[in-house]
Amino acid sequence: MTTLLSRRKFVKAASLTAISLSFAGLTSGIPGKKAEELQPLLIDSKGRPIKSLSKWKKQRKVIKKRWLNYLGALEPNPSPPVLKVLKEDRPKGLIRQLVEYESEPGIMVKGYLIKPQNISEPLPGVVAMHSTSDKQMVYIAGVEEGRIVAFGYKLAQQGFVVFCPLCFLWHDKGERTYVQQVERFHKHHPNSKGMAKMLFDAQRAVDVLVNLEEVDSERIGAMGHSLGAKEVLYLAAFDDRVKVTVSNEGGIGIDFSNWDDVWYLGKEIHNFGHQHHEILSLVAPKSFLLIGGDGYDGEKSRPYIEAVLPVYDLYGNKRQNIELFSHGQGHSAIPAAEKRTYEWMKKYL
Repeated sequence: MTTLLSRRKFVKAASLTAISLSFAGLTSGIPGKKAEELQPLLIDSKGRPIKSLSKWKKQRKVIKKRWLNYLGALEPNPSPPVLKVLKEDRPKGLIRQLVEYESEPGIMVKGYLIKPQNISEPLPGVVAMHSTSDKQMVYIAGVEEGRIVAFGYKLAQQGFVVFCPLCFLWHDKGERTYVQQVERFHKHHPNSKGMAKMLFDAQRAVDVLVNLEEVDSERIGAMGHSLGAKEVLYLAAFDDRVKVTVSNEGGIGIDFSNWDDVWYLGKEIHNFGHQHHEILSLVAPKSFLLIGGDGYDGEKSRPYIEAVLPVYDLYGNKRQNIELFSHGQGHSAIPAAEKRTYEWMKKYL
């Protein structure tokens, strides 16, 4: 059966791991950059201080263009996604559908759409990005129980419409390695980084949500753990439709985890000369919770939060919109981190 999405005005979106759990301890000793070691954000290209929101918005465009050029960003797909329902079940007051839809033109991908039954008014929507697992979306959507928290399923239980898309590294993967999957992508986009594809697919997931009648398109959030945390960091920065984000143990610093893998930013990132506080600055003034357990994020990540506070200040009293929750209990999404994720979404979305 085929579900046609609403035709409301379509909005254009402009061994992998984040290293496996057994290796999480190897990154925990990497020192974070101090706030004073990160290049100040409120300085323009001529070295002049930026003291007004209008001047910051000009600088923001410079930063955004710089990073999009580095990524080799893909052009958005102008067609609203049409969902083909492959499977459906109805667990405990929810409707859970495995759907297929067009990502890049001519390329079909899958995702899980999970929503409450008997929706009477538009609900907030959340893109939930899965972490590294051979089960891909199955755990996050709650189809099977495993070591990965069923964030998507549990958010739907709490009144959100949730979409859990499949990362491109698993698209028709078969026996291919992650590197081979990137090579397939590069045949069509030789000048784009793997993160450009991840960003495109994440924005396409937002397209899915904002075109659903059941979703309030002004209340869109995103969350992810590990691999998914990396994806939602970039999604929050480059998609203004996303208002609330929780990034759990992705490694905010480029040297905190495997950002230089070919499926993310590549080795060239070490010669780029820019750090991820610039990406985080693009999120302002929106709500952003960074969670760390001293695997990839933690107290070493605090300078990145501190570095963007002056940007949040330019928007008024917005410092409360960005926060670090450092629990020090490792890379896994522990119950306290899970609880904070739901609280953050409910508070700001």
